[in-house]
Amino acid sequence: MTNREILRIAMEQSAVDANCRAQDFTKEENVIVTSVRNPGARRYLELPFVCNLISYGTNVVASIDRKYEEIVQDYIGKYPAEHCFETPDLHVLNEAFLEHGMKVCFMAEYFLPDVELLRKIPCRYETRLLEQEDFRELYTKQWSNALCEQRKELDVLGVGAYQGDRLIGLAGCSADCEEMWQIGIDVFPEFRRQGIASALTSSLALEILERGKVPFYCCAWSNIKSARNAIRSGFRPAWVELTVKPREFVDNLVSVKVRDKEQPLVQRRRDLPECVDRLRACRL
Repeated sequence: MTNREILRIAMEQSAVDANCRAQDFTKEENVIVTSVRNPGARRYLELPFVCNLISYGTNVVASIDRKYEEIVQDYIGKYPAEHCFETPDLHVLNEAFLEHGMKVCFMAEYFLPDVELLRKIPCRYETRLLEQEDFRELYTKQWSNALCEQRKELDVLGVGAYQGDRLIGLAGCSADCEEMWQIGIDVFPEFRRQGIASALTSSLALEILERGKVPFYCCAWSNIKSARNAIRSGFRPAWVELTVKPREFVDNLVSVKVRDKEQPLVQRRRDLPECVDRLRACRL
């Protein structure tokens, strides 16, 4: 695949998710569409959206419940596209939705591979290609970013790093939609800063491309370690998203994180299924 083809596939998938046209993401003017359910959308999305803002850099496409159209139209029409996804402007959107029992929730940056830069990065440890049947015993806290216990059927491929027979790092991918597979990565703390994450991520990305699928990578903007891993592995920023959720959902998400930091991450996620993949932060 070429970079142009990869970007086209990503935009076409975003169009399915948002209920718009792929060309809407390249327009100069902003676009507002009605959010609807679609069986072709990424598996972890809860549709229809209240409000989901997407930008590939030139404009904002807002997929919304039409009852909030005036709020969204006023907001995205007031600020440049890039400012719609950052504070202090975000406070304006959050305050407007608070009156309707909603809050800004997920904010994430998505990366696509640059085929001119993507290469298999050497790893100082043995690496092995893993298939779905190899994951059975790996649904633990340690591998909760590489694999998703709640969606085992979507975990289709992985690359592991081994010290002898001990698995010390794992990149896994989930078939989140027909054409695109999302990569998540975990490395044991004592083996970090040795280039294992980028070696596994780049290797898995190449394996995904060989199967005719597009690898993609997502992290929270503040997760510098994860973003650096994406860039070292041959990925580049492609698009951003921002999602509004019911206030109860957001407050529950916050309280779960605060209530018991020692509780296993997989257990904490069990009641919040959409969080598993929306913010699949890289643990390096």
